[in-house]
Amino acid sequence: MAKAFARCDKHPLSFFGLGETVILRYAYLAWLRAQLRHFVRNAAKAREVQQATLLAKIARNANSQFGRDFGFAEIRTAADFRARVPILTYEDHRPYITKVLHGETSALFAPGTKVLMFAMTSGTTGEPKRLPITDELFREYRLGWQLWGAGIYGDYPELLNQKTLQLSSDWRQYVSPCGIPCGQISGLAATTRPAIAQRMFLPPATTMRIHNPAAKHYTALRFALATNNIGMVITANPSSLVELARRANAESGSLIRDIHDGTLSCEIPAEIRAALGTQITKRSPQRARELEQLIAQHGSLLPKHAWPKLRIMAVWTGGSIGIFLPHLSELYGHSVVRDHGLSASEGRVNIPLADGTPAGMLDYTHHYFEFIPVEEHGAAQPTVLEGHELEVGRDYYILLTTSGGLYRYDIHDAVRCVGFQGQAPLLEFLNKGKNFSNLTGEKVSEYQVIRAVERSFAELNLPIEYFLVAPVMEEFPRYTLLVEQKAHRGRALELAAAFQRNLSQLNEEYAEKSGSGRLLPAQVREVPHDTWRRLRAEKTGSRGNFEEYKHVCLTQDLSIVERLAAAPPCSIPRSPTFSVVGDFTDSTPSLAAASNHPSFAR
Repeated sequence: MAKAFARCDKHPLSFFGLGETVILRYAYLAWLRAQLRHFVRNAAKAREVQQATLLAKIARNANSQFGRDFGFAEIRTAADFRARVPILTYEDHRPYITKVLHGETSALFAPGTKVLMFAMTSGTTGEPKRLPITDELFREYRLGWQLWGAGIYGDYPELLNQKTLQLSSDWRQYVSPCGIPCGQISGLAATTRPAIAQRMFLPPATTMRIHNPAAKHYTALRFALATNNIGMVITANPSSLVELARRANAESGSLIRDIHDGTLSCEIPAEIRAALGTQITKRSPQRARELEQLIAQHGSLLPKHAWPKLRIMAVWTGGSIGIFLPHLSELYGHSVVRDHGLSASEGRVNIPLADGTPAGMLDYTHHYFEFIPVEEHGAAQPTVLEGHELEVGRDYYILLTTSGGLYRYDIHDAVRCVGFQGQAPLLEFLNKGKNFSNLTGEKVSEYQVIRAVERSFAELNLPIEYFLVAPVMEEFPRYTLLVEQKAHRGRALELAAAFQRNLSQLNEEYAEKSGSGRLLPAQVREVPHDTWRRLRAEKTGSRGNFEEYKHVCLTQDLSIVERLAAAPPCSIPRSPTFSVVGDFTDSTPSLAAASNHPSFAR
């Protein structure tokens, strides 16, 4: 990992033959790289920085209602903080946030604190969350992204002279009772990029106000396909890029015609069309002919054909998201994948600085972090650790304290410590903590489910897309793998056997409970075509945050299988002596022959 950090300095700056704008971008990058070197170097005293970060946040808001209620004026150390403030959830913060939504900023913040917007995200109780984004929190959010950008642009400086396709969501979807915008923080960041960088990005920031995902993606393609100079694609969810590529091919005729004629043949709000103005009406007949030739040559129009200079795919890669990465190479070519970083509306957790891994340095300068070992999560008195106290190879839940008014906030994210840079742990996202299922003591996690399904599809040489694993109660309980029709290519029984075997190898308790008959063997059932798209649309609704949607792969909802399933189950036989540990060596003959959601967003 240290070698990856050093890569940021491997490219000498050369201004010969470059235009003035690109020279300024190189100068800006040089400044950002200096900030990144400082960040990496200061990791040697991350513990000290974390302590100072905590106390600064406590002192700043000591006179808020929250600060008075929890005795902030008496806090001098991290131990004082833990003694005064218990581990909290969003519901604990909600009464204070509700007051801020109605204009009582002092409920959470010092007088004069500016709230720029409220980030919208799903709540665990059914009522959505509204997270205050203060001026200070947004500054920290942008600094975290700048460190990430210093890494990627330092490693690949040719991107400074290319276009980056970035999909973001609207930050002004509606206003709070006190008139402050509510939406997605990614949109505010895209809107307020430095002017020197703004022209590097496609599509124009105005398009984020298109809330219909189909129209938004079509419009993004209309701009992006008009050039062959796309060097990087950035969005949170790689499934959005799978959808984008399929749309490019399915609607290639219309897109090419629009590029040729200087039109946009999809329905978007009139005010957005007017704001785009001449950016839409620019005709590109030569580029249209190039795209037609690509279709004639390849029989399709995919990003890997249209953008031959594409080098970087910047997306989430951890947790359930990783299942889509094989599709990206098929559609976008063999580009480098740089993880987007574990960054939620609540705050950024890590900053990946190397290709091909979800692991990144703890963002130790901007928020205060505490960690609970996964096995103690939910205990009355769990062990609570700071970042420098983590153990490599162990898994933890995160507690966040931020400038957005969140204190010891249990974000329910599970991470693994995979190493250290100085005193700063290198963390990789595993799954949302609430996505566990425990019917008979097996304690199956979403992480285990994802790995088991990935292995099973790979063993059968089947392409993997969306899926859901859910418990069902029959004579005995069991787990059901839900896939869309035809995803198993007629090999549902083999898929069920492979999933059973792989999940058993990943979870010894599951293997033991299955072997003793307390859990029936896994089964596969189909859901109707387009189920996952429909559920995603229902979850995101009109909020327009399609790109930040996270499909959950494990649910505890005992009724969801019957609500969604379209076909009878395909199950491997039950045997009272069935053993699933290892390689099916103790399986019954019939099994050996067979083997030849309450929430869908994070």
